[in-house]
Amino acid sequence: MLLGLTILTGLVDAVSILELGRVFVANMTGNVVFVGFALAGAPGFSLSASLSALAGFLVGAGAGGALSGRTAGDRATLLRGGALLELALVAGALGVVAGFGPVLNASARDAVAALLATAMGIQNAVARRLAVPDLTTTVLTMTLPGIAADFRAGNHRALERRLLAVAAMFAGAVGGAEFALHGETVAALGVAVGLLAAVCLGAWSAAARPGQWRTASAAPG
Repeated sequence: MLLGLTILTGLVDAVSILELGRVFVANMTGNVVFVGFALAGAPGFSLSASLSALAGFLVGAGAGGALSGRTAGDRATLLRGGALLELALVAGALGVVAGFGPVLNASARDAVAALLATAMGIQNAVARRLAVPDLTTTVLTMTLPGIAADFRAGNHRALERRLLAVAAMFAGAVGGAEFALHGETVAALGVAVGLLAAVCLGAWSAAARPGQWRTASAAPG
């Protein structure tokens, strides 16, 4: 399920960069850099979209943190709740894009960026609380150097997990770019909604079964 969410990250970031004015909705490190570019007057960067995404991500991260506190340490319930919230937000973004047609005005772009970033903020907070090694679902900054370290150490299980995370985000980015470059933003977000629906079903099924993993210790604060 976390690999599915990693694919989602690549997909929505590809759409946001190519269709929403060069804005990241999942990678806030890059988004802060884009805000700097926009303030410096670099062409092609939308300051309002980047700020909307930053604000949305912070709201989503706060909501994900609050959800973590309400699930009493049950990781399956946390994943289910986070995926359902994400599904509602991405479906909302899909509704905005479908309603405005192929050409979005600035207000619609900002709204879509905010909705998607809020969803990704929730995802980031939930993944952090789940604390599955090498599966943050939104960033690969520490995953890539870890691949070299695991290869040298012969840690095949961790290496496999890291490589799957990279492949998942890469696949999502390629798919999102293909949709965006052909003007199929609605289709791209439709795929994102489908991915989240599948994750929701998987999380719902997991929450219906007991398992030791559900109460594993969370990531340190």
